[in-house]
Amino acid sequence: MSLKLHWPRTLASRLSLIFLVGLILAQALSFGAQYYERYQSARSTMLNNLQNDVSTSIAILDRLPAEERPAWLTRLARANYNYLLSDGEPGAPLDAGEVPVAVTSISTAIGDAYPLNFTRFHEEKKHFQGHLRLSDGSPVTIDVRPAMPPLSPWLPGVLLGQLTLLIACTWLAVRIAIRPLARLANAVETLDPNAHPVMLDEQGPTEVAYAARAFNAMQARIAAYLKERMQLLAAISHDLQTPITRMKLRAEFMDDSVEKDKLCNDLGEMEHLVREGVAYARSIHGSTEESRRTDVDSFLDSLVFDYQDMGKDVQLSGKSAAVIDTRPQALRRVLVNLTDNALKFAGAAQLQVDTDDGLCIKILDRGPGIAEAELQQVIQPFYRVENSRNRSTGGTGLGLAIAQQLAMALGGSLTLSNREGGGLCAELKLPLR
Repeated sequence: MSLKLHWPRTLASRLSLIFLVGLILAQALSFGAQYYERYQSARSTMLNNLQNDVSTSIAILDRLPAEERPAWLTRLARANYNYLLSDGEPGAPLDAGEVPVAVTSISTAIGDAYPLNFTRFHEEKKHFQGHLRLSDGSPVTIDVRPAMPPLSPWLPGVLLGQLTLLIACTWLAVRIAIRPLARLANAVETLDPNAHPVMLDEQGPTEVAYAARAFNAMQARIAAYLKERMQLLAAISHDLQTPITRMKLRAEFMDDSVEKDKLCNDLGEMEHLVREGVAYARSIHGSTEESRRTDVDSFLDSLVFDYQDMGKDVQLSGKSAAVIDTRPQALRRVLVNLTDNALKFAGAAQLQVDTDDGLCIKILDRGPGIAEAELQQVIQPFYRVENSRNRSTGGTGLGLAIAQQLAMALGGSLTLSNREGGGLCAELKLPLR
């Protein structure tokens, strides 16, 4: 079973991983170099002390009377070696290729004054003994157990503190590097040419300021391009109304015939399409209407009563008790388009309002509904579903597109879904604030 490593998906995790691995490796190399230098220094000091201490200790033992020597053994003993007044333990001679450094220091310290030989113990590789005889022939054994100098007890705490500092600095650096990118990604995701543009802050490092300026310029160009196209559509649609009106007037002077009726119907359809085109072009600038404080319940009651006065089957259920800042004409146009759509294809419409998750207004009908694959396409301009919702019913393919544009201009969203049991649900969500 092979372990497969996966590269992190987010930029923050990748930068954090690179920084942490690099800093930890650098810290490990630095610690290794310092530890090696400390080891070399400690070993050199220890060997020098060993050489001086052994020469002094042997000289003291040689000059002391035999009966006083045992009392001095504890005084002369050290952490890594001590002295025995005996031939020591039996061992094997030292190998020529594995002579410890301490052996050389002891040999140098003793010199030629006392015959010296060394033995080692295979079960303890670093344990060896040096055997010699004093001037009176008494045996002395130098029992050596070399050991590495221990680490200072505070060193692990310092290393842990350094690692914590590295992690904190890495987190801060990644956050500083990622924050402008996240802000730019959020601005791109929420970019809405129909609404008032939100300019990015152009302060900060050079690269961040440059990216913010580029985004702001792009946002301005998109808004200008869209405005130009909408003005072109509005101008064409507006200019078409004059010749259509003249054609309708001329048709009125024609003799009554089937052809006259067809021509009048075609002109009426063209006039309706032109008006919808002008309305769509203007809906893109729905944000230019002045925002007002609006009581939602009173607003919806007024809308429903207007339909009922015209004999339309429109009902309202639910209360919101909400007062919001909105553009009432744009909101009314959205609801009228959706309600007319429901009346056209179902003959009845029901409005539901609640405030569980912001302000939510649903327009429900029991019409034929829309195929799931086309729910997202019907809000596109001039798109018509190829069934009962076609041009023969008077649709231009702009009603839902206008509602969608105005909903976005109001800071909300419009979604369509099919109801269980048949029919369509148009859900308009608006912020309560």
